[in-house]
Amino acid sequence: MKQLFAALLLWLPLSAHAALNVFACEPEWGALAREIGGDAVKVYTATTAMQDPHRIEARPSLIAQTRRAGLVVCTGAELEVGWLPLLLRESGNAAVQPGRPGYFEAARHVPMLDKPARVDRAQGDVHAAGNPHIQTDPRNLARVGAALAQRLGEVDPAHAAAYQARWKAFSVRWEAAIARWQQQAAPLKGMPVAVQHKSFSYLINWLGLREVATLEPKPGVEPSLGYLAEVAARLKTSPARMVLRAAYQSPRASEWLAQRADIPVVALPFTVGGAPGTEDLFGLFDVTLTELLKAAQ
Repeated sequence: MKQLFAALLLWLPLSAHAALNVFACEPEWGALAREIGGDAVKVYTATTAMQDPHRIEARPSLIAQTRRAGLVVCTGAELEVGWLPLLLRESGNAAVQPGRPGYFEAARHVPMLDKPARVDRAQGDVHAAGNPHIQTDPRNLARVGAALAQRLGEVDPAHAAAYQARWKAFSVRWEAAIARWQQQAAPLKGMPVAVQHKSFSYLINWLGLREVATLEPKPGVEPSLGYLAEVAARLKTSPARMVLRAAYQSPRASEWLAQRADIPVVALPFTVGGAPGTEDLFGLFDVTLTELLKAAQ
């Protein structure tokens, strides 16, 4: 009887509080929130792996989801500048506005790469805070996860201990996975690669790859055939072993270059759901490493 009563005491606090509504701008943050939150959170992810997160329409359905949210989790660093401010403004939800506990930017918790010396919009999609595609380095997800667990506990104190416990359990598994991935990726160190867009700076930095060419003349600007021909000419003197593109990007430019440089195109999932087997964060990096190693052979 005493054991039954103790079990009921543990169950009652969980049943007395509705799940926290989490609005995640990108799939990686939705997946991370689920890992930490478990049944205490209800996660809505605003975008998919097959969408360009820079260019999302602020649909009424997204505004409605933002209105219901107790926590908004986004990349920040101006990645969502074209659509998130409108969602926040139109939602009328004071709890998730910038500066409030219910608003969380992942990029604030990691060291940023590719910070421009000066911001000039004539140079394309330049982000003043640095490259926003931080999720391609699993070490960044660990940094963000620690901060997100803390923030979840601040927004939802009733489940703060549970969030910390789930975070610690996930962190142990995650650090072990990072060590395994780094061991698997050892043959990639120093390997020269071309990229279609500056999507993989953090992945390249983590694995010690060497970026020798970018297919876009400016970030976010579609390359012309003339520009691609210039890149192909440069690769004759400074060859690349593969061309990297995100799953959501058009394959035209990378395939054109790959045919002329006689190198493979690697379509990486970029985020959770970007390829079969990437339904969670562990699968995301398992598949990413598998594709890179396959192309390197």
